[in-house]
Amino acid sequence: MKFSLRTFGEIALLDSDERPTAFPKKALLILAYLLANDSKSISRTSMARLLWGGDITNSLTNLRKLVSRIKSRQSELKTEFLTFNDAEIHLAPGSIASDIISIHADTAKSPIENLAFLARSLHATFLERASCQSRTFVDWRESERQRHRTMLKETLDAALSLPAASSDVGLVKEAALLLFEAEPQDEKTHRILLKAFDIEGGLEQLRTIFARRRDLLPSWPASLPAVPNSQKAAAPAHTPIDAVSQHDTATRSILRIPRLALLPPGNDGPDIAATMVASSLIEDVTLGFCALHSLRVIAPYSAIQISRQSDDQLALFERYDINYVLETRLSGSDRDLSLFVQLISLPENEVIWAERFNFGKLDLVHNKREISRQIVLAAAAEVERHEMTLVYFEQNPDAYHQYLVGQQYLHRLTLPNMRRARKELKSALRRSADFAPALSSIARTYSKEWLLTARGDDELLKSAEDFASRAISIRNDLSDGYRELGVAKLFQGAIDESVEALETAESLSPHHADVIADHADTLVHFSRPGLALEKIQRAMDLNPINPDSYLWTAAGANYALSQFQTALDYIGQMADPSLADRLAAASWAMLGHQDEARLLVRRVRETNPDFDVDRWLSLIPSKEQWHRDLYREGLKKAGF
Repeated sequence: MKFSLRTFGEIALLDSDERPTAFPKKALLILAYLLANDSKSISRTSMARLLWGGDITNSLTNLRKLVSRIKSRQSELKTEFLTFNDAEIHLAPGSIASDIISIHADTAKSPIENLAFLARSLHATFLERASCQSRTFVDWRESERQRHRTMLKETLDAALSLPAASSDVGLVKEAALLLFEAEPQDEKTHRILLKAFDIEGGLEQLRTIFARRRDLLPSWPASLPAVPNSQKAAAPAHTPIDAVSQHDTATRSILRIPRLALLPPGNDGPDIAATMVASSLIEDVTLGFCALHSLRVIAPYSAIQISRQSDDQLALFERYDINYVLETRLSGSDRDLSLFVQLISLPENEVIWAERFNFGKLDLVHNKREISRQIVLAAAAEVERHEMTLVYFEQNPDAYHQYLVGQQYLHRLTLPNMRRARKELKSALRRSADFAPALSSIARTYSKEWLLTARGDDELLKSAEDFASRAISIRNDLSDGYRELGVAKLFQGAIDESVEALETAESLSPHHADVIADHADTLVHFSRPGLALEKIQRAMDLNPINPDSYLWTAAGANYALSQFQTALDYIGQMADPSLADRLAAASWAMLGHQDEARLLVRRVRETNPDFDVDRWLSLIPSKEQWHRDLYREGLKKAGF
């Protein structure tokens, strides 16, 4: 029987009738890696690092177990995709077909034929739901996705240089939109998009497409519950930013030019030469910022001194009036080298932009000018966008100050902190009744209180929804209102509406770690734990000192994937692991450790003696029945 490997969308082994065939998932990832890299073999050590990362001894033990399962399954299928010796894993030549996009261009085909193949493949995402959390794997997968985007761009550009047949126009436009979805900020992509739609006078069609997309956001407030006039929450005809006169804006730009500190890269890898080149790259970026009139950049010497002061960095940022910090971190080595860059706004410590640049297949020395240009332009654009948003906050300085005081209590998930935060945030509203950030944060206190009390109080969720809706009706261009509406809808059981609201929130703040984390939590309840893990890992990258809520979400996603020990590992990292006692008890029980499970059951009973499994599960939404059944099984085995 002939088999093929599907890598776009959910990875699967398909038989000759294209029906999924059972095979170890991580074995499929080995096949995908070897096929994508056009490799005949790979060392066991390299593959262990790719699939598991972390401690190499444990990773090699996991690989030995996987190899045993692969051999057994291949024997059952009477075929051999992979062969093994003590040191290496080999791909059996001609043993399997695949949808892999080859690293070598097919010169025998025309650009249009190659474009049709790429467009067909890239409608789905490469290894979309692959449940592998190794940083090496995640970086490799992203580099492959970037390679696919580059191939699509180059092939589309080549196709546009040739006369287009009428039958090919639709394909060209479709491919151009696919490229734009993947790289909406890229200037070359913009030129290609316009050129593609200019065929046969299609620019008007392009305008129509974007008009429809632009109308998606304004349609949200119309669908929200009406807000009493006494709250002054009717949607304004224009945003507060529009109300600032051109004179005020010009004056403000002279009086306050934001100041940025560009910290040199930390290095998690041993490659000293790469560190030196990356440091040189950062110097190029600093010079690029110095050429701009919209930013002041502190000198590299001062930035280096600040980076060495780990204990009182925040005090130094305040002392030197630094408004933004661009952090850089070099990780990996050799072919796995990457530079992670994130832009942080102070004093709220919010990540407003982040990007990872993979150097594994690039010559860093020769590409650093283009990379530095990308960093400068992207970071400068985000600073400008963020500064325009600050106009709104600065119109309400007293409310903003009180809002920041309330925010301090939201970081620790305890009932006293939620109630203290609510008190401070309502004080902010007394200073400015339509201060949207305070409204959305108050909504958060109610939804968190509902979660912490575990009593199913509908009034708490109704209050959360009301405050979130008011925030959106006042400022539908800020993400926080949609975020809190999504959380409230989730706990009310309206999972589809929750996902929709959080997708909107993430589109407005694509680098806001907390928004991404809440989106991940909703995807867990949406019974999409694999995708949830990808999102929560991105949130963790953006916010490396992980809040308990992030770890809790990661634990819940792993439980849904039956990775019970991994779920416990995440819970063990929480500052207050008692928050996840129910989930931990279920995980221990599923692993057969009844003593640990019973201990946690007793602890839950001490704080909530009336806890009932079936009632609790009726309150916690899950999209799929299997997901609810798995949680019930664990809780019942634990002794609830």
